Amino acid sequence: MSTLTRRDRGAEMARRFPMMDGVFEEWLRSLPMRRPFGLGWDWPGEDLIRVDEFRDGDTEVIRAEMPGIDPAKDVELTVADGVLRIKAERRVDEKSEDKGYTRHEMRYGSMTRTLPLPEGVQEKDISASYKDGILEVRVPIPAQPERSEPTKIAIKT
Repeated sequence: MSTLTRRDRGAEMARRFPMMDGVFEEWLRSLPMRRPFGLGWDWPGEDLIRVDEFRDGDTEVIRAEMPGIDPAKDVELTVADGVLRIKAERRVDEKSEDKGYTRHEMRYGSMTRTLPLPEGVQEKDISASYKDGILEVRVPIPAQPERSEPTKIAIKT
C-alpha cells in the first residue's frame, strides 16, 4: 500500500518568483531598445554577461565571456536557492584618461548574470575556472531517481 503525501507548492513557487524576476530583467536588458524616459540601458545588454550553456555528460557547463577581467579580484561567483549569480567588474586603467581618444567604445563597470540551476544540485560540487577570457562553471547534475510506471489496482465489485 502506498501513502499519498501532499506537498506545499506555495512555498516553492514563492521562492521562484525573485529568480524569475531576475531572468525577466536580464531578458529585457538584452533587447535592442532603449528604456523610455531616459532611464538607462543606453547600450543594449551593456551590463549583461553573455553565456553559453550546455550539457557534457552528467555535468551542466556554463561558459561566460569575460575578457580583460582579473578573476581573482573582479569576479564574484555565488550560489543560493538554486540560482548561480556571476558578478564582475571591468575597471578602467587610470593611465588611459590622458590619451586623447578619437573613439572610446570599450565598456567599463559592473556586469551581472543570474542563471537557474537544475534541481538537486549541491553547491559544494560546483567548480569554476578562468582561461583566455572565458569563465567556465561546471555543475554536476545529480542522478534523478527512476520513476516507476503506474500500477493498476483492481477494484472489487
